[in-house]
Amino acid sequence: MSSEMQHIQWFPGHMTKTRRKIAEVLPIIDAVAEIVDARIPVSSRNPDLRDIIKDKPLMILLNKCDMADPKQTARWIEYYKTQGIHAIPIDCKTGKGLSNFKDIVKTTLKDKLESYREKGMAGKPLRVMVVGITNVGKSTFINRIAGGSRVKAENRPGVTRGNQWVSIDKQLELLDTPGVLWPKFEDQTVAERLAFTGAVKDGILDIELLAVRLIDNLKESYPELFMARYNLAELEEDSYDILCAIGKKRGMVIRGGETDTVRASAMLLEEYRNCKIGRISLERVENYA
Repeated sequence: MSSEMQHIQWFPGHMTKTRRKIAEVLPIIDAVAEIVDARIPVSSRNPDLRDIIKDKPLMILLNKCDMADPKQTARWIEYYKTQGIHAIPIDCKTGKGLSNFKDIVKTTLKDKLESYREKGMAGKPLRVMVVGITNVGKSTFINRIAGGSRVKAENRPGVTRGNQWVSIDKQLELLDTPGVLWPKFEDQTVAERLAFTGAVKDGILDIELLAVRLIDNLKESYPELFMARYNLAELEEDSYDILCAIGKKRGMVIRGGETDTVRASAMLLEEYRNCKIGRISLERVENYA
């Protein structure tokens, strides 16, 4: 097993292009909806987003909420509230929570709506730009919230030709992010957590080391769930030994009686991603507030 996590590079060239494209459309955007992974709400964000969107109102959509610890998700929502940001839990695949999206838009933009009413423009639609890093569920959200109807709007004043607009109803229009947001990988913990959730391809990182690091996290934060799933009477200090023990329990043994740790690692990661270990949040408010 490799002793070090490979260093993943950030892609500043992509971000430079995205910054420019977002700057072009910001003047006609009323607010920004950022989609993050509820299990890793810090690692699944681009930390430069606030600087990119300037003073535009921001909403946060905590996707994959059914896979996250509900207590931790509730704490994140309260934390965002203290920052003046409205947040809601959603699951884009099942549609859970999406019915609350319009309400959070109206709450976030209540001053804008009041201004429209005072000016006799009550019917003017609100325009929200949807952002999110790769593989966080942005496309699934847009397709589901739009009911599969994606409308490309062109020749609008101030809008670059080819930007993807989606009309939800007469009162709300969404703009798919003009460009790709990337997380920052300077902190390799971010890379690990994105890999745990499957947002980074497994081939990029050493799968055995990744499994060991996941065990490190589960031992610390969710020992009862972890022990129950793999029928462990106790947790050994060495996480690699735990991985070997789990593999043997599942019959993943190679010639000589040794554990097939590559196979065991793949199984562990798959079970975490499929929520078979339990609803687990790898990032907690108290570690960031």
